[in-house]
Parts: sequence; C-alpha cells; structure tokens
Amino acid sequence: MEARHTGKANIMDKLLKRKNDSGDGRTKTGKDIWVIISLGVLGLYLLFLLFPLFKLLKQAVYTQDGFTLEYLAKFFSKPYYTDTLINSMKVSSLATLLTLVIGVPLAYFYNMYEIKGKTIIQVLIILCSMSAPFIGAYSWILLLGRNGLVTKLILNLTGFRIGSIYGFNGILLVLSLQLFPLVFLYVSGALKNIDNSLLEASENMGCSGIKRFFKVIIPLCMPTILAATLLVFMRAFADFGTPLLIGEGYRTFPVEIYAQYFGEVGTDHNFGAAISVIAIIITAVIFLFQRYVNSKFQFTMNALHPVERKKAKGIFNVLIHAFTYFVVGVAFAPQAYVIYTSFQNTSGKLFVEGYSFKSYYEAFDRMGNAIQNTFIIGGIALILIILLAILISYLVVRRNNQLNKLIDTLSMVPYIIPGSVVGIALVIAFNTKPIVLTGTALIMVVALIIRRIPYTIRSSVAILQQIPITIEEAAISLGSSKMKAFFTVTVPMMGNGILSGAILSWVTIITELSTAIILYNLKTITLTLAIYTYVSRGNYGIAAALATILTVLTIISLIIFMKVSKTKEITF
Repeated sequence: MEARHTGKANIMDKLLKRKNDSGDGRTKTGKDIWVIISLGVLGLYLLFLLFPLFKLLKQAVYTQDGFTLEYLAKFFSKPYYTDTLINSMKVSSLATLLTLVIGVPLAYFYNMYEIKGKTIIQVLIILCSMSAPFIGAYSWILLLGRNGLVTKLILNLTGFRIGSIYGFNGILLVLSLQLFPLVFLYVSGALKNIDNSLLEASENMGCSGIKRFFKVIIPLCMPTILAATLLVFMRAFADFGTPLLIGEGYRTFPVEIYAQYFGEVGTDHNFGAAISVIAIIITAVIFLFQRYVNSKFQFTMNALHPVERKKAKGIFNVLIHAFTYFVVGVAFAPQAYVIYTSFQNTSGKLFVEGYSFKSYYEAFDRMGNAIQNTFIIGGIALILIILLAILISYLVVRRNNQLNKLIDTLSMVPYIIPGSVVGIALVIAFNTKPIVLTGTALIMVVALIIRRIPYTIRSSVAILQQIPITIEEAAISLGSSKMKAFFTVTVPMMGNGILSGAILSWVTIITELSTAIILYNLKTITLTLAIYTYVSRGNYGIAAALATILTVLTIISLIIFMKVSKTKEITF
C-alpha cells in the first residue's frame, strides 16, 4: 500500500511539474517569460521614446550656463512666433469642423441609404485619406495654382482670375478634403453598431428624418465622433508638407519648428527644442481634454439587428446622390489629374503636347533607390510593428497590471506628438556617442515604428478583447505552454484585427514625410521624400509619376486587405 501510494505521489509530482513547465510561461530559471517581455518592451520605449524626449526637453531649458526659460519666454514674447501657433490652431480647428460637416452626413447617407456605385465610392474615399497631404497640395497647385488647369480655363472663358490657392485658404481646402475620409470611416464603423430596433422605435415615436439624425444618430455616435475629431485635429495640427508647399506667407507651427533646426536663413536648436516642447504640451492637453469629454459619453452598443440600407425616395434620393458624388468627385479630382499628368510628355520642367511613359522612365532611373528604400525600410518597420503590437496587446489585455498599463500609455504618446518633433528628438538623442544612429536607415525604422505602431496596437487590443481566454486555457490544459497557446491559437484568431491595423500602419508608413524629411540622407531617401523633392524643384512630370506609383501601392494594399479579410467595406 505504501509503495502504491508513493508511486501515485510521484506521478502527481510529475504531472504538476509538467503543468508548471508547460503552462505557467516560465523560463528554465523560473522567471515568467511575459515579465521579461514586459521589461524588454518598456526598455525599448525608455530608450527610443522617453530618452529622446528627455534630451529634447533638456535642450529647451538648459544651456552651457545652466537652467533657463529664455527660449520659452522668447516664443511667447514675440508675435512673430506666437502667430505661428495661432495660425496652426486656427487652420486645424476650421479644418476639423469642415471634416465633421462633410464626413458625418456622408457616412450617414452611405450607410443608411442605397447609393449607386457605393463600393467604388468607398475606395475613392479611402484613397483620398491615405495619400500624403502634401500630394493633395501639389495636386491642387496643378489645378488651381497661378498656371493651373482650372485657373487658366476660367481665365480664358470669363476673363476672371480666381483667388489664389496659396496661403490659409489653400491649406484649409487641402486638409479638409484630405481628412474628411477619416471621419467618414470612423462614423461608418459606429453606424454599423447601431441596432435597427432603436431607429424603428424612434420612428414609432414620431422621430424621423433630420430630427432623428440629431436626436438619435449623433448621440449614439458621439464617442466615435469625438475620437475622429481628435485624430483629425492632431493630423491637421501636425501636418508639415501642406503649409510648406502652399502656405507661402501663412506660417504654421510645424514649419517653424523645422525652420529653427534646418532653416536656410539661420538655425537655433535650443529655440527649436523649446517650440517642440510647447507643441507636445499643447497636443497633450488637447488629448486629455478629449479623453475627459469622451468619458461623459461612455456606453456600449451591440447590433443584433444591424441597420439595413433602404432606397431614398424622390428629391431626397437625388440630393443624397448629388452630395455624395460631388464631395467624392472634388476630393479625388486632384489625384486623378496627377495620374493623368504622369503620362504627359515633358520638356525640362514643363508639360508639352503628347503622351508617353517618359516621366516613369526618368522616375525609375533617378529614384529607383527611393522606391526600393520605401519597401525595405517600410517593410522592416511593419514586420517589427506587427510583432511588437501582438506582444503589447497580449500584455495589455491578458496581463493587465501597472507595468503593462504604463506600456499601453507609452505606446499612445507618439499618437499626440507631431512627426517633426519625434524626428528632432531622435536626432538630438542619437547624434553623439555612445549610440550614433543619425544618418542611418535604422533611425528611420525606429521613427516609423514609434509613429505608426499605435494603429496596429489599438486594432489588436480591440480584437483580442473579443476572444475568450478560455480558448487559451483549453490549449494549456492539453499540454501547451502559454506562449505557444497564444501564438498558435489566439494570434491566428486575431488575424483580421492585426491585418487592419497593419494595413493602416503600412499606408501611413509609405506616405510619411514630417519625420523622414528630418532623418533621411541620399542613401535612405524614400518615395514620399522623392516626390516632395521634385515638387519643390518644380519638376512636376517625375513628381506625378512617383505620386502615381504611391497611389498604386495604396490601392494594392487596400485590395490585399479586402481579399484577406473577406470584407467589401472598410471601417475604423
């Protein structure tokens, strides 16, 4: 009996040991592998995010003579500098307002009513949102510039010269048409979560039409509208290329930051750092305010009976089609014209009669390395983004503790910092020993990861929260380790969420300008930088060819996403 009892005890000990070895996620030394991963991820954020931001702050308030607030005082004491902040706030606020006025009704019409050609319309809307803003500016220069197509056409027909595309009006036009698709995509996602029974109930109570839109639809979509508002404002406030191309006398905040570091007239790095710190503080305050307001509208929706599109009747049907086609047509017209001009013959910097592939031959001959760099640098960044986002999403959802909450918070910090500020901070931090990265491809990869990982993290977290942990526990009970269960069972189930975030990260990677223009050299120039270079030189033929290539890459990315995810509609 005693021997049998001892045998059973040995078997139990082995089973428990097997369970501990395979199920608790510990290494051979007894340490939890996920704690090691948490510390590793935190170390990366400390090195590549907090350390550069600390160096930036130090340069803003420290000189050889010690601590000083001289540079911060200089900014607020001179209207020449404060005007740039006022200008940025003004154009960003109005652009945000216009995107809401355009995007919210457009999303409502698109999702509530049958619109002819809705699939093509959505693809065009997405293409408008996923091209670099400065390409939109360049496109409008071709149309409404001093010698633009529309400008000359109106002048020849009427003898009237229309107003200039340059300055405040041009920036506002470009940003509004560039960013309203973000509002459209966000609100479309919210509308798909509204249960049709709520709308039917409101109709039974006599609330329909415009009244229902403002009394029911808008309140239900308010958390999403606020999130879209923040994203649009941040994108508009941080935009660098648009005001640089068509701003002329209208100076904005990001352009001033760049000028203080890399301007042709004179540079002041301490003052540039001080302006960068001010930019971080402003965007952080706006972000926290948005979070506070959003907390007042917290609720969840589950559409057991999703809203079904219905056919509008009479004049209303004509009006919603006219509104949809007009908005999308105007927004996409500049890109369509750029594609058209890419096939025009050129003589030097001028377009001439006839069509050919000359601009494409020259583009590949002169800037083939830029296209190659876009894929190599962007591809490496995307692979690392996906890997880190998967790990961080697991830490945030499955191992929710103070350390991982800190990692989650740090992952969102780049979301609110202008790209030019991130680029400058990295230059300051890694321009001297012991770690010298400035001028290398690695620093561009780091910048892209820091800037674009929030998209993939948020989508990965959202999908992981919907996957029951019992699935992993079942795999562990069958002898799998926690790490193996997560990567072989849970990660495949997260596929759509990871993919949607990765596609958004990829498209923003290949259209990145504000950070790249600070960090690149001739060996690491990317497609977006090449386009900007040729636009600024006035060589519109090659610029149009490169811009078309970038548009094709975006289209291919969207097709891949829609094929793999088996969805005909994209929402955020």
